[in-house]
Amino acid sequence: MFVFRLDSHSGVPTYLQLVQQVRQAVLLGFLQPGDRLPLIREVVETLAINPNTVAKAYRQMEQEGLAVGRPGQGTFITSTQTAALSPATYSALRRGLEAWLHQAYAAGLDRQAAAALFTTVQQSIDKEAA
Repeated sequence: MFVFRLDSHSGVPTYLQLVQQVRQAVLLGFLQPGDRLPLIREVVETLAINPNTVAKAYRQMEQEGLAVGRPGQGTFITSTQTAALSPATYSALRRGLEAWLHQAYAAGLDRQAAAALFTTVQQSIDKEAA
């Protein structure tokens, strides 16, 4: 079963954190079409957040075509947009990114600076590809 987590220091609204986590899980192949998301009640109990927040996230996922709600059954993944990564490739990329992040922290960057550096490089590569 998929489990949500919250980062109270991210500055990202709670409902968007939930949506982003599902988007990422679908892209990485952790969630597949037909997989059921936790019930709103289950998310509320686990994260101690307002049910309206979870409902808003689920509505956003439905609007994006990422999930569909079925009355009395729950909310299910409908998107088929996966990154087509094998588990071995995913693991290798993750290890490389973890090593880079450890180097960045050892060099004195904090979380925000490392994220800013990553984003800057990502934007640069995106411009090159365009």
